[in-house]
Amino acid sequence: MGESEIAGFILAGGESSRMGRDKALLEFEGVPLLMRTARLVESVVAAPPAIIGNPGGYESFGLRMIADDWPGAGPLGGIATALRASSTAWNLIVACDLPYLTSEWLGYMAARARESQGDAVLAMNARGAEPLCAMYHKRCESTIRAELEGGTRKVTDGLRQLVVEMIGPLEWKSFDSSGLLFKNMNSPEDYEEAKSRLREAGSGHRK
Repeated sequence: MGESEIAGFILAGGESSRMGRDKALLEFEGVPLLMRTARLVESVVAAPPAIIGNPGGYESFGLRMIADDWPGAGPLGGIATALRASSTAWNLIVACDLPYLTSEWLGYMAARARESQGDAVLAMNARGAEPLCAMYHKRCESTIRAELEGGTRKVTDGLRQLVVEMIGPLEWKSFDSSGLLFKNMNSPEDYEEAKSRLREAGSGHRK
């Protein structure tokens, strides 16, 4: 792959304990969320994305499965695994439970990364950084792995030694004025809300 090409990875190793079932398999208009996310990622990367998580979970989707090098270490371990497996400079890494993502936003983030001198490109929200929908350079791998080996598990703590380019709310809200772009699903109520909002948005586009 060339320097300008980007690899895509989807983190699907969560427990889904509050949801009560696998969030990646929840359907939106007949499509499992994992496949919906994969299509969004594939619209901006050079090849179909790979899934980081349980190798026995999602073979039926026809996507490359990569076992987590750090099972039980949370999303930071998944990010390190993706970077270890990557053969490209820049990598789009997203969680599987972000139903409000858009291809426009992912494309914008990818374009920013191609021009960036940083190690990672992340959005900044009122709550803090959004590391589970971000661009990571391959060179981040050794730093993140060292953090994991030192016992770090919180994702933002694992990035503290990196040069991170932040995209503030004034920029990213132009892609989502409602501010839901990075809202994930943790409960059945979140799922119902997301289905309702996306259904309404789809109806608006069809009018």
